[in-house]
Amino acid sequence: MTVNKSYNFSGKKIWIAGHNGLLGGALLRAISCYNCQVIKSSRGELDLTNQTAVNLWLKKNKPDVIFIAAAKVGGIKANSELPANFIFDNLMIQTNIIHGAYLNSIARVIFFGSSCSYPKNAEQPISESQLLTGKPELTNLPYSIAKIAGMQMIEAYANQYGCDFISCIPTNTYGPGDNFNLDTSHVIPSMIRKLHEAKVNKLKEITFWGTGEPLREFLFINDLAEAAIFLSENYFEKTPINIGSGHEISIKDLAFLIAQVVGYDGLIDFDIQKPDGMKRKALNSEKINKLGWKPSIELEFGIETTYRWFLDNPEKIRY
Repeated sequence: MTVNKSYNFSGKKIWIAGHNGLLGGALLRAISCYNCQVIKSSRGELDLTNQTAVNLWLKKNKPDVIFIAAAKVGGIKANSELPANFIFDNLMIQTNIIHGAYLNSIARVIFFGSSCSYPKNAEQPISESQLLTGKPELTNLPYSIAKIAGMQMIEAYANQYGCDFISCIPTNTYGPGDNFNLDTSHVIPSMIRKLHEAKVNKLKEITFWGTGEPLREFLFINDLAEAAIFLSENYFEKTPINIGSGHEISIKDLAFLIAQVVGYDGLIDFDIQKPDGMKRKALNSEKINKLGWKPSIELEFGIETTYRWFLDNPEKIRY
């Protein structure tokens, strides 16, 4: 049942944990339009995996609102090769911040879950009620389990302590400031870099993993930031809420779209011996849409904007 109340964070002190990342950067840009104070913590200043350090930092700085945008993220390859890192780092970061927020009486915490946490065989499009009804896709299970734990922790602290903490589940995101490292990146930045380098090196052919048949939904990172701010002021349920774009595209069609944006005219092939992941992963976003939020950035424009950022910011590209 939705609680009929609102929270205006204009004039409040906001901490974006992970402000240098893709989501954190988008949140910084979005929040700059509001009358509020943003506090930051770099990795050198604060180790988010250190519970004592996080608690002392929160006690000293006392933010009113926390966006937990800090996380260890990556694609299928990174998840397969570094499962221990993915589960340990994410469990420690989110646990320390959520528990520290409770100990220091922080008013609002917004935790970002993951659509990877939904069951592999979930009914499509996936509604929030399907969380924990089956096992997630095995290729990123440690990361998924960590994110499930974070969402359950948010709900537990709301139930036991009455905390106004919430969690949301974004679909696949991309945008300016993305990670273009081929070992750890997600599909869109990985394809942008590969196709750009193929164009520059005049390669006649390029190969991507899998069959190209899986369907995916993508959300421009600025839309996610706006949705998170919207939810921080308008959502008070204890259970997670989906944030999706409502539009799907096959990996194969995505590759051709990015090739068109980049200007690569060679042959695009797919290695069917490599894993696909889930065949389809689309979120049911009726709940947030009914609250009054919908995305505004179309996929092609978002990819064009991301590629432009990639070209204009070589010193910022994370290789």
